[in-house]
Amino acid sequence: MKKAPLILISPSTQNRGAEFSDASISLSHRYPEAIIAGGGLPWVMPCIALPQLAAESVRRCDGVLLTGGNDVQPKLYGSKVSPQLKETIGPPDPERDSLEFLLIDEIFRQRKPLLAICRGQQILNVALGGTLLVDIPQQMPGALRHNQPERKYQVVHEVSLTSDSHLARICARTTLGVNSTHHQAVDRVAKALRVTGTSPDGVVEALELAQDAALSLPFLISAQFHPERLFEKHAEFLELFRSFIRVCARKRK
Repeated sequence: MKKAPLILISPSTQNRGAEFSDASISLSHRYPEAIIAGGGLPWVMPCIALPQLAAESVRRCDGVLLTGGNDVQPKLYGSKVSPQLKETIGPPDPERDSLEFLLIDEIFRQRKPLLAICRGQQILNVALGGTLLVDIPQQMPGALRHNQPERKYQVVHEVSLTSDSHLARICARTTLGVNSTHHQAVDRVAKALRVTGTSPDGVVEALELAQDAALSLPFLISAQFHPERLFEKHAEFLELFRSFIRVCARKRK
C-alpha cells in the first residue's frame, strides 16, 4: 500500500461522537473500502473549514472523493424555500458546506482528479454555479421513489448514460442499474458541467465536465447513486473506482 495513490475523502459530521460526546466526523466505511478495493490509500479529512488546510490537503493528495451526507443549505444556491419544502430539509452542516466549497476551488486550482458521490454531486454543481431540487417528491410529481435507504445495497432503477461519456466508457455500457438514497437532485446544471446520466423520470444521475468548459481536470465523474455500496457485486462499479485510482496514480507521477 505504500505506493498507492493517496485519496482525500470528505466526511460528514455529527453533534455527539463516541469518545467525549462532542462534535465529531462521521463516514461510512464503504467509501474507504471502495478506495482500497480500487488500489488507493484513503485519507479521511477533518471537517474544519480553513483555507490553508484545504489547500495543503489537496496539494498532498493524489485525488479527492466527495461523499454523501446531509442536505446542502438552500441559501448557497439561492433557492426560495416554501414552508412545505423547508420541512423536508435535513439539519444543516455549514462547516462541511464551507469546507467542500474550499476543496472544490482547490481541486480545480491544483487540477486534481475528482470523484463525487450523491451529496458530492450536488455540492459540486452548487459550487460551480448550479442549483438543486430541494425535494424531488414535491417538485417532480410522478417521479420515481429515489429515497430508498432500506435497499441501499440493491439495484432499484436504471440510469441511461450518454454514449460519449467517460462513465459509459469505464462501465462498458450505456445503461446502469443503480441504488438510490436521495430526496434532492441537481436542477439547473452548472455551465462547466454536462449531464451524462439520467433516470427514466429525468432526474440527473451523473455529471462530467462540459466538453467546451474553460475548467479542466484529469478526471471528473459525479454520481447521484452510491457505487461504493455496489462494487462487490457489480464489476462496473469496481472498475469506476479502479479507473479513478489509475488516473490518480498517473497524476502522482
